[in-house]
Order: sequence, then C-alpha cells, then structure tokens
Amino acid sequence: MKDPIETERLILREFLLSDVEGMFELESNPNVHTYLGNKPITHIDESLAYIEFVQQQYKDFGTGRWAVILKETNEFLGWSGIKFITTEINNHKDFYEIGYRFIEKHWGKGYATEAGKAFIDYAFKVMKAESLYAYANAGNENSRRILEKLGLQYVNSFEYEGESDVWYELKNPNL
Repeated sequence: MKDPIETERLILREFLLSDVEGMFELESNPNVHTYLGNKPITHIDESLAYIEFVQQQYKDFGTGRWAVILKETNEFLGWSGIKFITTEINNHKDFYEIGYRFIEKHWGKGYATEAGKAFIDYAFKVMKAESLYAYANAGNENSRRILEKLGLQYVNSFEYEGESDVWYELKNPNL
C-alpha cells in the first residue's frame, strides 16, 4: 500500500475492504447518481466488488480512487483520486483522470476541493503525469465548479453514454 496523504482535515488512503459500508451509503443514494446515469447500487456486494476492482487498479496501474477520511472522526466521506482510463473517452485513451464522489451529507464543505488539490499535487510531483483530465455531466454545475477551483480548464462538450458531458484539462506546470 502507498502511504496515505494528509491534508488539513482529511486522510486520503487506498481503499480497504472495511470501507464497504461507507461505499454502500455513497453509491446507493439516488441523489449521488443524479448526474451519473441514475443507476444507484442496490446491494452491499456491489460496493465490495467496486473496492476489489479499484484494488486491482492499484496493482495494474499504480493508481486509482482512494478513500477520503475525516481526520477528526475517522469517518468515510467518499472517494477521490487519480484513475488511469484505458478506454476511449472524448478522443482520449490511456490518460489520468481526476475524480471525486462524496456521501450527500458531506456535500458543500470543501472536501472535494481539498482532496482534489492534494491529488493534483501528487499526480504532478510524485507520478510525474504530463496532464490530468476530468469530465462531468454538462448539467452538474457543482462538479464543474470544483474542477474549475482546482485549476482545470474547460476544453469542450461531447456526448458520452447518451449524456451531454464537458471535458476539462490541466497540464503539469513542472514539465
């Protein structure tokens, strides 16, 4: 396992199987899935399968989504991190994407921005990634605002899986 990353309020660490209940709370909420195809999960086994899938990504690509934990309470808030995407999205393939998803009661508290800044720093300084990309549903103004706060620049709109999405990019300033 990679060492956790600490921010002012958060601990960012690789997923553990013990995160399964927090993941189920997150991924079973229909409000969380409003801009994600409206397909919340319905059984905790789906959360376990997702965690195992991400743990395999750590082995295959050396990166993946990480759990976001509140330092003060050790509570699972959601996930954030850098994922290596091997499928083609918006004419890009084999790229690093930054993403985040949080349990609804933790929305609007700046956790996505705080975690995102730490992961951008990690991607550029430790992983030496040339660029980071992100995409969001065009109607998801909150997610778009977070990407812009993180310094990502809007590039274009595109259709993906029957939805209207927007594409963002951030180049590594150290390269």
